[in-house]
Amino acid sequence: MPRHAVHSTADPERLWSLISRPDRWSLWSPHVRGAEGLGSPEVSEGARGSVVLRGGARLGAEITEVTPGRSWSWRVGGLEIHHIVESSGPGSRLTFVVEPARARWAPAAAAYAPLVGLIARRITRIAEADHA
Repeated sequence: MPRHAVHSTADPERLWSLISRPDRWSLWSPHVRGAEGLGSPEVSEGARGSVVLRGGARLGAEITEVTPGRSWSWRVGGLEIHHIVESSGPGSRLTFVVEPARARWAPAAAAYAPLVGLIARRITRIAEADHA
């Protein structure tokens, strides 16, 4: 399963506030405009709705697990993506794990994983810039 971990000088709470709030996703994800029905202000376990892409397309999504301040996971399309924030020395570590929901989605997971790595680095840069 593709895993991307990035260290940040920002505190874990700052990273969490960026990844857990659907109204902030468009700040760091170039292909996302927003979300509907996935929780407010933070993602909510069991919530079903959609992620709204640039251009207006909507993809069905479900928040499958939330550990407040620490991690959340969702199923969107045929992928399961886990978002994990941990304290790490004088800062934090942000980890994204991309898994196929079914074996036939493995090529999509492999193709999307590099973008997730870029997004993780972008999130940490934003958190650090806002933190400075």
